[in-house]
Amino acid sequence: MKKTLFTTLLLTTAIFAKINVATTYNYLGEVTKAIGGDEVKVTVLANPKLDPHFITPKPSLIGKLRGEDLLIINGGQLEIGWLPPLLKSANNPKIRIGAEGFLDVSGAVEMMDKPVSVSRAYGDIHPDGNPHFATDIHNIIPIAELISMKLSLVDPTNRAKYAENFQSFKTKMEKLTEDLANQYKSCQNKKVVQYHELFNYALKAYGVQSVGNIEPLPGISPSSKHSMELIVKMKNQKVKTILQDVYHEKRTAKFIANKAVAKVEIVPHDVGATDSADSLETFYQEIAEKLCQ
Repeated sequence: MKKTLFTTLLLTTAIFAKINVATTYNYLGEVTKAIGGDEVKVTVLANPKLDPHFITPKPSLIGKLRGEDLLIINGGQLEIGWLPPLLKSANNPKIRIGAEGFLDVSGAVEMMDKPVSVSRAYGDIHPDGNPHFATDIHNIIPIAELISMKLSLVDPTNRAKYAENFQSFKTKMEKLTEDLANQYKSCQNKKVVQYHELFNYALKAYGVQSVGNIEPLPGISPSSKHSMELIVKMKNQKVKTILQDVYHEKRTAKFIANKAVAKVEIVPHDVGATDSADSLETFYQEIAEKLCQ
């Protein structure tokens, strides 16, 4: 009798066991939840209000990674400054780079802004190209499809559920993409300045031109000389919008905007970066709203 009860308990536990998934960023967590549904338990490693390039590798994150079945990363070397030490300390063979339980979603995206040469003289550039592709909604469906395929590989028992959830997600995102395309029509050929090149993918997709960055080079703080040159350029080209992220200092953007008679728009780089961008839908809606104001 005891043996029968024990066997039943093991089978029940196996049936209802969730796949433990860690994602490096919040948008990946939201996609994984949508595709995985009740079959997954998702842990997001990075705080969306902080710089995605430099996440502090806290001991608590090491503990989280030790129990994961799957790790999903943005890739494009966006995590290169903080993830490798965590993986080494966690020592979880399931989620090592190249393991079945590891997924780099940059493989689903055609990377842009690939440098001709890599040198510190050009700032903190990414050899594989610009890794901030999640800000363009056109990239989210290919990413979701890749996640669906990986979940099916790690957990083949629920392959049909993942496929069904992906189709629902795809339909929802296609409708949102269509709605945003209509909204973006109003800002085609608009000129903007960015602090960091976070929004290049969205700008290119909708015909918005970035004429300069507050950073003179990626990862390099703005100098007074560069700021004054940018003010002159903005005045000459009648640029009235500066796209400011949530984690860089805001004093320089405000100064430049004041001198150039422009406005500063705080734009989310990830789901949850701003309080109002608390879902994938509101994330993309807010980017469109800020770019087109």
